[in-house]
Amino acid sequence: MIKEILTPFARAILLIALQLLVLNNIELGGYINPYLYILVILLLPTDLPGWLQLIISFFTGFIIDLYSVTPGMHTFASVALGYFRFTLLKYMAPREGYNKKLTPSAQELGLAWYFRYTLILTTIHHTILFFIESFSFQNFFQTLLRIILSIAFTELCIIIFEYFRGTARSSQLSN
Repeated sequence: MIKEILTPFARAILLIALQLLVLNNIELGGYINPYLYILVILLLPTDLPGWLQLIISFFTGFIIDLYSVTPGMHTFASVALGYFRFTLLKYMAPREGYNKKLTPSAQELGLAWYFRYTLILTTIHHTILFFIESFSFQNFFQTLLRIILSIAFTELCIIIFEYFRGTARSSQLSN
């Protein structure tokens, strides 16, 4: 029971710290901004109630906003991500349903399912975030390019993170 609570909490602290201390300082060419902190929301258990997902999403975005000095942009995008995650999980559920306490992973649900799941939600998050940031359609194509490149880089980081998470989980199971 304690491990079920501490593992996601420790992962959240790690991802938020990584985002604030390292990834927020990466801006490749002004177009690529990796946002790996969204994994805090994406990797929540599938049986978590929707209201709790939204609260966790709010506080995750709020912490990023607080330390990044962005006035609510990450909070709004994160809450939207939490809402759409809840809906998408219902839509993408396997025929037999999800196992209890399942955390979405490539190992449990397959790489294709995991990639589609993260890509859809990353696209929603980044689209909302970057259009709120620009707050106009004046530089539409420049914003669209930032969205596409940031999605690609964030997805690459998510897949790498998932690889290491799966490797660690496999080594724990074999011991």
